[in-house]
Amino acid sequence: MPDPSSDKLNEQLHTAKQVNPENVGALTREQLTPAAAASPQGHDVPGHDHAPTDQAGLHVGHDHGPPRQIDHSGHDHDGHNHGPAGDRPYLVPGISLALLLGGIALDYFGAGFFTGSVRLIWYAVAYLLVGWKVIRSAVLSIPGGNIFNEFLLMSLATIGAFAIGEYAEGVAVILFYTVGELFQDAAVNRAKRSIRALLEIQATEVAVLRDGQRLVLDPKQVAVGDVIEVRPGEKVALDGTLQSERASFNTAALTGESVPQTKQRGELVLAGMINQDTLSQITVTAGYRDTKLSKILAMVQDAVGRKAKTQQFITKFARIYTPIVVALAVLLTLLPFFFVADYVLRDWLYRALVFLVISCPCALVISIPLGYFGGIGAASREGILFKGSNFLDVMRELDTVVMDKTGTLTKGVFAVQQVQPAAGFEAAKFVALAAALEAKSTHPIARAVVEYAGPAESALAVADVEEIAGHGLRGTVGGQVVLAGNARLLRRFGVEYPAVVDAQTDTIVVVAVNGRYAGYLTVADEIKPDAALAVRALRAEGISKLVMLSGDKDVIVQRVARELTIDEAHGGLLPEDKARYVQQYLAEGRILAFVGDGVNDAPVVALANVGIAMGGLGSDATIETADVVIQTDHPSKIATARRIARATHTVVWQNIWLAFLVKAVVLALGAGGLATMWEAVFADVGVALLAIINAVRIQRMNFSLSE
Repeated sequence: MPDPSSDKLNEQLHTAKQVNPENVGALTREQLTPAAAASPQGHDVPGHDHAPTDQAGLHVGHDHGPPRQIDHSGHDHDGHNHGPAGDRPYLVPGISLALLLGGIALDYFGAGFFTGSVRLIWYAVAYLLVGWKVIRSAVLSIPGGNIFNEFLLMSLATIGAFAIGEYAEGVAVILFYTVGELFQDAAVNRAKRSIRALLEIQATEVAVLRDGQRLVLDPKQVAVGDVIEVRPGEKVALDGTLQSERASFNTAALTGESVPQTKQRGELVLAGMINQDTLSQITVTAGYRDTKLSKILAMVQDAVGRKAKTQQFITKFARIYTPIVVALAVLLTLLPFFFVADYVLRDWLYRALVFLVISCPCALVISIPLGYFGGIGAASREGILFKGSNFLDVMRELDTVVMDKTGTLTKGVFAVQQVQPAAGFEAAKFVALAAALEAKSTHPIARAVVEYAGPAESALAVADVEEIAGHGLRGTVGGQVVLAGNARLLRRFGVEYPAVVDAQTDTIVVVAVNGRYAGYLTVADEIKPDAALAVRALRAEGISKLVMLSGDKDVIVQRVARELTIDEAHGGLLPEDKARYVQQYLAEGRILAFVGDGVNDAPVVALANVGIAMGGLGSDATIETADVVIQTDHPSKIATARRIARATHTVVWQNIWLAFLVKAVVLALGAGGLATMWEAVFADVGVALLAIINAVRIQRMNFSLSE
């Protein structure tokens, strides 16, 4: 079992989710470095943190995160930033942009001094501020054999633009490319910090009872068989069996369910649970690295590492396109010498440079991310956050959606569902008696009863309240002895009740008054109003399989699944159980999204092709691990996200084909000497403007779902 606090986290997060330069909208991807460029495989270089080029400042925005006491060295030591401009990585690009805009303005107004060497130096400074790293990357990639890559194409095209006087275009292309890289790097840093925050769930110290003494130790120093002591409000540090008579634990970190679990002597207690009420003693049954919580954290890291590295379109294209264009430019310069009688090198060199400018991929570099920007912007207006443009692509390809229950399809807030008073008891009076007693408890189920009763319970005097752990409450309400709790409470006091009580599958509050059964209330998590719409819309969007995985009781899970017509449902699951099901679906070749909201969902959110988090009530760890965040907590937004993804795909490929067709025509004209710089500018800037207009269409589309 890998140590979840090891350096593996840094390496996996650096290498797991890389994309390429055109994915400017990506928010969880690593920036390329010359070390990556020099790799024969392109960009996917394990151990990216340790590239020797870091000291040259090429590791832009490499953030080591805030200092924390984690059992490793060399990464979390100072919280500083290695990128240029330190904590202001956008300062240098900002200066370059200001110089570019200033130069364009001076050109437009025909400033007398802005000519010749002054104009060249002005634009050269703007270019070198952001372009020298790309040029250096192109040079450093040559020894590794990775010559024809984006770095070379960007360098040749932009330097070619300078060579024929198109300074502004050269600066604009390289500036756009650099800013996109910074966007990617900033988001990778945030993801790294967020995953590290997940480690804080683990207890950092534990009280161990040895030889009659209470010792506070690191959990890693505790052996199997030791007895640990957990006070109310403390986290359980290690898995073990309860030695105390009974205790109540908040299990949300492991199961995602908000109802506390009452454990009896000898029952299993897991690391990550929080002791609710009484001082408890636990005999350790698993070492630190073998606890359920450690396995959850390890699964997050491993699942992130198993994410497929998406080879984006521009990289594949550039490996073919770049050498062809460069070879054609060289041939266009030299070959006419053998066939043209009045060959002039300067003229043919100029023609080749025009050809290179026309071939500059900036129209593609702009048109592809602009389409994704449009989709990401449309999604954000719908309360959906895509952390990378590639997730729009995967969202479109989904055939399976796997969902958690609590907090995803249900509200995660308990409410009274049914009131069933016994014969001879008036419903309103029965509820008032139960609520008056439950008002003395802070248990979530008690709060649900009190909220349902409203102000009626406040008029009743309550005295002699006794909380019986694992059973419920006993007290005097309005002069009557009232019991409120589970069926075990009534059995304990010898109160007979009908068999229907034991047959209930929902959480139940049974009430007795003066030793006589008075009725029961059922308390359950409510299904979200748009959950049924979400299921119908996903089916309409072509999702062939809908699955629900939950830590709640299986009988409750099956009932919710039947009500929502979900294809497959499984309850009573721990995080590793959910991960097992997801891995099974992935092994079957399914492309799936997992939708969840709790810390316990983080491993499967990371494991799925697309991890979706409910962002309104979801845990920070799950939200940051996820690839898509639904900020409104409405499950119907899953179908909306798919609609947006499909529309984005259409627009992006329209832009790609537009750029290809226009460039093909103008490249042919340029090779024949029929295209001037005007045509070259149209092939780049004109196509980019058309792509912008096309991408804006996404913002105007209606993605709302009909009931």
